[in-house]
Amino acid sequence: MNDLDPCVFVLFGATGDLTRRKLTPALYALHREGLLPEDFVILAYARRDKDDLVFRADLKAAMAEFAPKVPLDKWDSFAERCFYQRGEFDSAEGFAALRERLDLFDTDRKQPHNWLFYMAIPPEQYETVAGHLGGAGLARKGATGSWSRVIVEKPFGYDLETSRHLNEALLTHLTEDQIYRIDHYLGKETVQNILFFRFANEIFEPLWNHKYVDHVQITVSEKIGVEGRGNFFDATGMTRDVLQNHALQILSLVAMEAPVRLDANAIRDEKVKAIRAIRPIPREEVSHLTVRGQYAGYRSEPGVPADSDTETYVAMKLHMDNWRWAGTPFYVRCAKAMPKRTTEVAVQFRAIPQVLFAKMKRDQVQPNVLVLRIQPDEGIFLQMGAKQPGPDMTLHPVNLGFLYRDEFPGRPIADAYERLILDTIRGDASLFARGDEVEAAWKLLTPVLETWKERIHDIQPYFTGTWGPEKADTLLDPGQTWREP
Repeated sequence: MNDLDPCVFVLFGATGDLTRRKLTPALYALHREGLLPEDFVILAYARRDKDDLVFRADLKAAMAEFAPKVPLDKWDSFAERCFYQRGEFDSAEGFAALRERLDLFDTDRKQPHNWLFYMAIPPEQYETVAGHLGGAGLARKGATGSWSRVIVEKPFGYDLETSRHLNEALLTHLTEDQIYRIDHYLGKETVQNILFFRFANEIFEPLWNHKYVDHVQITVSEKIGVEGRGNFFDATGMTRDVLQNHALQILSLVAMEAPVRLDANAIRDEKVKAIRAIRPIPREEVSHLTVRGQYAGYRSEPGVPADSDTETYVAMKLHMDNWRWAGTPFYVRCAKAMPKRTTEVAVQFRAIPQVLFAKMKRDQVQPNVLVLRIQPDEGIFLQMGAKQPGPDMTLHPVNLGFLYRDEFPGRPIADAYERLILDTIRGDASLFARGDEVEAAWKLLTPVLETWKERIHDIQPYFTGTWGPEKADTLLDPGQTWREP
């Protein structure tokens, strides 16, 4: 086993979809690999009337549905760690009973436990639960010895005002270093590798600036539509659901300066600086620097109003006002109902002078492009030019690169939630968003969202299975084109 601290994992929202799809497989995988603390307990706190045995059976059913290929050879030893406590989220008595149950674990095992609270619940309930944690003495704010930590799921706020309010509410009962704002994209190996790729390879750093990079494209596309989640998605939209968190987190890693050391606050300091360096979009420029679209048939989806103006596609042209990136545009697009599911960063370098190859056709001499593929087919690829065999002087684009599955056979990429849960137990917040980081992202996007609300007819239609509305092409500078992954 390992030397991690004894821990009780308290799960709020234990009967929800996130628990069944992601958290149960992640926790079981960590147990199966021997990565959890030797004394680790899972205690679910939810409204439904269940007992320990029913809860364990529900978890096993979730594994069969969402992780059917995972062997259950260690299920019994995992299930005996799982317990259930019925209670209401707005009940002080319920949280008092939760405290008694946690104290009982300490008594039974004859040692104090640390508490990790996971809020797999709707965001509007975060403040209530945090207040009851504080009221029941479960927050341990400023305590020494045993720790309490809280994982909060996205979306963290709805705009700048609500995110600030939520931060203030949580900080009433917790300290910043107790709050882990989870973004599962940051748990992906390929997102983490952006940091290592940039700063562990000397050959790229001299080129990683406006002198050599023409532009950067970040694409987060899904092939599916809203898939029966119309009620949730229509109240959120692509900007709040994906761009504000996933896409801007990726952008910050691509654009940031080297941290002074590889610890949580040093890394997050540089990410915050990168987000703050993004030039604000004036209201009068919103229609020129952003495009939002909606796929045909979206308004017919269950739970979606017939007159909805919620965007299923968003693209933005962003500039960074700092020394490294001055004049280099960053194009970010996030969308549903695309031709394929992919997340990637494409760094296009500047074109070579045409003097040497002036007699060749323009499309033969293509700029170098570095692609960081985050999902699927995870890997890194560099497009470069090579002479095509034959008597003619013909240039042909070729790829240098690697795929994770080929380079690391037998070591499949773990689910992001496994890494993030384990990091929280360890107290490593490197892959979690800090409060000022979240607020910086909302400060950039809130004026855009408010302007869109005033211009509801600006939304552009596009067909399912295409790369979005044609108007998105107007964001690009002359000579640039959207990359089709």
